[in-house]
Amino acid sequence: MLARHQDPIVAIATAPGRGAVGIIRISGKALAPIIQTLCGRSLQPRQASYLPFQDAQGQVIDQGLALYFPSPHSFTGEDVLELQAHGGPVVLQLLLARCLEAAAETDETTNLQRLPGLRVAEPGEFSERAFLNDKIDLAQAEAIADLIDASTETAARSAARSLSGEFSNEVQALLGKLVHLRMLVEATLDFPEEDIDFLKQADASGQLRRLQATLADVMQRARQGAILREGIKVVIAGQPNAGKSSLLNALAGAELAIVTPIAGTTRDKVSQLIQIDGVPLHVVDTAGLRDSHLPGLDEVEKIGIERAWGEIESADAVLFLHDLTRQNTPSEAGVAAAYRAGDVLIRQALSDKLPAATPVIDVWNKSDSAAAVSLAETIANDRTAVVISAKTGAGLEALRQQLLHLVGWQSTPEGVFMARERHVQALNEVAVQLARANEQLSAQQPALDLLAEDLRQAQRALSQITGEFTPDDLLGEIFSKFCIGK
Repeated sequence: MLARHQDPIVAIATAPGRGAVGIIRISGKALAPIIQTLCGRSLQPRQASYLPFQDAQGQVIDQGLALYFPSPHSFTGEDVLELQAHGGPVVLQLLLARCLEAAAETDETTNLQRLPGLRVAEPGEFSERAFLNDKIDLAQAEAIADLIDASTETAARSAARSLSGEFSNEVQALLGKLVHLRMLVEATLDFPEEDIDFLKQADASGQLRRLQATLADVMQRARQGAILREGIKVVIAGQPNAGKSSLLNALAGAELAIVTPIAGTTRDKVSQLIQIDGVPLHVVDTAGLRDSHLPGLDEVEKIGIERAWGEIESADAVLFLHDLTRQNTPSEAGVAAAYRAGDVLIRQALSDKLPAATPVIDVWNKSDSAAAVSLAETIANDRTAVVISAKTGAGLEALRQQLLHLVGWQSTPEGVFMARERHVQALNEVAVQLARANEQLSAQQPALDLLAEDLRQAQRALSQITGEFTPDDLLGEIFSKFCIGK
């Protein structure tokens, strides 16, 4: 534990801005002297007391509730004092300043400062202390921030499950089985002179297979949780006037992007957060894609096309939008041929620029047009394509469901706990180590020392999720992204 973790800390624990109630939170050791100063009397543990909060001259700053939670029965595991006042920014700043001032004052009976070293908390420091004092593990601490940041109801419920310990319990169960398996291997290594094959008698191979099966289930739900937390970045791409902005508006249910028949209307990206079945989607409308060297393109549109490709390259999924009305127009055969050639060039560029794992969904728009009906019916037989009308909404639900399927959303919300990318990476590392261990265990002459090391590395990776083996720099990165006061 670092030296700064010994300091008492104080912060405004409610969001910035005006509100009915605002909270000042103090955490540290031996808070009795500052409680007496701020509240004018001692407080009964876990009982709300209504009283005035006064400045150093005895003038009333506000009246509100004071709550005292003695160690270790508090959120941080230390003594905690909460002052609940009216939620005006000026009032809370005055109370915060008064707390710092009172802490530095000398107590007349002891001739010591009332709370030496009290300072304003750093982001996430209250939650960090709860973790360091074994009130919560690291996965639960991260779930606090995820619950605050949740952008959908499904994400909030999943974060609440992680905060209650559901994800941690899964990890601990895996750890218990892994430690037991390690014990068998270590016993075989420690007592080679004994004519006992611990591994065969205990069905170590069967234990390892069952452990891998359980891990696969946890990994699948963790990936779903990571999708809930991070959301999915979906970029709409295609030639000018294919209906990209109309599709964004249709998916969002609002007129977010300007729609006109003029090519190049969208010059820069337009983003909107929407949800499908509780999964957050960051949908990005981009400038129409065409050869930026064509005559007549102004500099603004060229920049828009360049930015569009930048968004596409960072997408989790791409909706490649095609205009059915321009695919086959007998009266304008040259126009149709040029349009199809443009789609071919975009297809090739998508193949060159995108990772193989990034799904590209062909979306055929304007199925409501009379000229496009027969073509739409033909394309609808292709299960990899989706035929829609951004104007009427036809086909949008099928598009939503295919999008979720392609990015890996499979679980029902009730079975998903919130997880982060680092959790998924740790579980992947465990899977790799267990696969190596299985190879060793399946060999005719297992190298038990290598088997033991594989299991040890698997345990280490798994323990990083709950924070049993976590570098200090990773802790700093995690908690620095919390809001101040949590």
